[in-house]
Amino acid sequence: MIAFIEDQRVVYGVESICRVLPIAPSTYYHRLACLADPSKASARHQRDTELRPEVKRVWDENYQVYGVRKAWHQRMRPVKARFQAFSGCQFHGMSSSRRLIL
Repeated sequence: MIAFIEDQRVVYGVESICRVLPIAPSTYYHRLACLADPSKASARHQRDTELRPEVKRVWDENYQVYGVRKAWHQRMRPVKARFQAFSGCQFHGMSSSRRLIL
């Protein structure tokens, strides 16, 4: 949605686009600020960004068939901290409904 607003803002303006779409103008501007300076993002978003390669590694090592629950349990084995596996799985387009066909 941010990319669409970015493409159309010259023609229509950010506020008029946001009136039609379900996004507040402040959300758009905050997202742009976070892209320019990642330290402005929330602590959870920063942590998720750091953990995404680990989620991808666990998913790839298990033939890309692990869903959210199994990826979380696998990730929890070496580390005791809580891990937000769901957001990481969504980012990589993971789904638990995939089957390995040999």
